[in-house]
Amino acid sequence: MLSCREVSKLLSEARERRLGLWERISLKLHLMMCGGCNNFRKQLDFIGNAIRRYRDRDD
Repeated sequence: MLSCREVSKLLSEARERRLGLWERISLKLHLMMCGGCNNFRKQLDFIGNAIRRYRDRDD
């Protein structure tokens, strides 16, 4: 089982590269059980979307 520290690292890395099968499975299992890491994932998604919207805006 992955630790929360390992999960936060994988979530960040997933934005830069495709995770391997075992990494994806381990990550999903951990996220199903850990509310804190699931919230962190949602925060990363929110920040990523905000950056994308800012970058793509029409000035």
